[in-house]
Amino acid sequence: MRRFRNRAEAGRALAAELGAYAGRDDVLVLGLPRGGVPVAAQVALALGAPLDVFLVRKLGVPGREELAFGAIASGGARVLNRDVVATLGIDPETVEKVVARERAELERRAAAYRGTAEPPDVGGRVVILVDDGLATGASMRAAVEAVRELGPSRVVVAVPAAAPQTCEELAPAVDEVVCLLTPEPFFAVGMWYQDFSETTDDEVRALLDG
Repeated sequence: MRRFRNRAEAGRALAAELGAYAGRDDVLVLGLPRGGVPVAAQVALALGAPLDVFLVRKLGVPGREELAFGAIASGGARVLNRDVVATLGIDPETVEKVVARERAELERRAAAYRGTAEPPDVGGRVVILVDDGLATGASMRAAVEAVRELGPSRVVVAVPAAAPQTCEELAPAVDEVVCLLTPEPFFAVGMWYQDFSETTDDEVRALLDG
């Protein structure tokens, strides 16, 4: 199966599948930082739509932070994977400690990316949520839950690569899911990129500034 050269190429390929939303004045593209923003920037450019970020933080298992037991998002949304929490015996106190730490990082990023500017108004708009890929999908589920509370007319999840089961699980929660690659076994998002170097805060700000 093919791999994307980098996030920009992945974004251009993703935009080609979202042509129905091009040139509309009710579309808003929201990238999940940090890695989703370079992908979202290409989607927004191709569709002629505004770009912004939607802040979300994965809740990592202590000592195994790459494994998510949930996520939090702007607006107070919190999604927990009860199976992971139960299987690993993560107690409520530990959950709250991790949430508090990630909430602080969420607020730091909000200040870094947006400063004092207000988040965009999504009420009545078509919101396209973009990330560079989905493994467990915890972060995207938190983003979807938070965005739904803001009253959009339609929520679309669009990613270059995702685990097949994750796409299936997300489908009932949104109006449309666009996943370009759904390899099985999936392993990890970075497997499907030739260049998966970390996106920096400076790169995110530069993309948002246009």
